[in-house]
Parts: sequence; C-alpha cells; structure tokens
Amino acid sequence: MATKKETGKIRIIIADDHPLFRRGLKNAFSETPDIEVVDEAESGEELLEKVQGMDLSLALLDISLPGKGGLEILKQLRDERPKLPVLILTVLPEEHYAVRFFKAGASGFLTKESSTDQIYAAVRKVADGGKYASAEITEKLAFDFNKSDRPAHERLSDREHQVFIMLATGQSPTEIGKELSLSVKTISTHRSRILDKMQMKKNAELIHYAISQHLLQ
Repeated sequence: MATKKETGKIRIIIADDHPLFRRGLKNAFSETPDIEVVDEAESGEELLEKVQGMDLSLALLDISLPGKGGLEILKQLRDERPKLPVLILTVLPEEHYAVRFFKAGASGFLTKESSTDQIYAAVRKVADGGKYASAEITEKLAFDFNKSDRPAHERLSDREHQVFIMLATGQSPTEIGKELSLSVKTISTHRSRILDKMQMKKNAELIHYAISQHLLQ
C-alpha cells in the first residue's frame, strides 16, 4: 500500500451518512494535487472497522451519524488510533459543539457552511499535525470559563449531553436506553441530573432550550 511519504498526498477517509455530500467532497478534493480520498464510511462503526491497518493522514468525521454518536466514535478512535488526526465537519453550530469535541481529542472543527478553500486549509493543517478552529473557538478554548458563565448545556458530561439531545428530540427513556444499550433506570438517572444541572423541571423546558440554542439539526 502506498504511503503519504511515497505519494506526497494527504490520504483521508470521509465518514458521513449523506452520499451526495461525500461525493461533493470527493469531487472537491480531486481538484487538489495533494489530497486524496482513499475510502468512505456511512456510519461510525464502519469507520472504526475501516481505519484498522489503513494508511491514513486523517479522518474527516461528521458528528451526526447512525448508531454511535460522533463524540463516542471520536473517543474510540483516540483509543484505537491515537496518532490519527480527526477533523470534524458538521452542520451543527460551532459555538455549541466545538469545545466539547476538541476536549475529546479532535484536531479540527468545521461547519459544512465552510468554503472549499477553508476545508482545504483545515485538512492540510490538521494532516501536518496542527489544530484548526475559528478565531472565536480558539479564544473560547484558551479562556477558563467559570461554571456560572457557561451555557447550561456545557455543564453536562458527554453522556448527559447525548441523553439531553435525545430527550430534546422527543425520544422516551425506553427508546434512548435501547439505542444506547443502557437501562431505563440509568437513563432516568441521567435525566434527573440533566434537569438539576440545567435548573429545569421538565422535558418541555429541555426541548425549548435546545431549540433556542440551535442544538438540533
């Protein structure tokens, strides 16, 4: 298998469940002399399977994938391929998600509204061992926020945040437990902690908050 050193190209895998978006990215990268899409994945599980033993410069990962969520996939990638840089590319708002993903080990974060030139620049910087983020997120990462200054949802643990988003989309504890392979009792415990940390009393408030903060797709 040809390596980056031999080909001089940045070898990437794209994990996104939208075929048209993957095709668009492949076409965009095909116009560059130094970036090559060597494989694709429609889910996080498929990505984890494909990266084993594959010579890659970086993985381009969407947050919202079928099955395991992007954050869980990122953490597993960090365990299984700790030296593989991961660049997040998502439709979800940067200001609400970037810090959480950087803290989990992402090397870069972009929204799908980014220009082609921005995506090229991010891929090259991350593949070269750097970090890529907007000026606003860089400042936020460098600043030590007091807990009282942070948005309510940023007080949640990663698992609580995942359950919060699922509750906000109208899923029941039973449905969430089944999808996450957790008991209904565990989900109910998470829900209680979420309401307590966010100083809310019922699911309707969680839904209203998630919508007002543009946390849902």
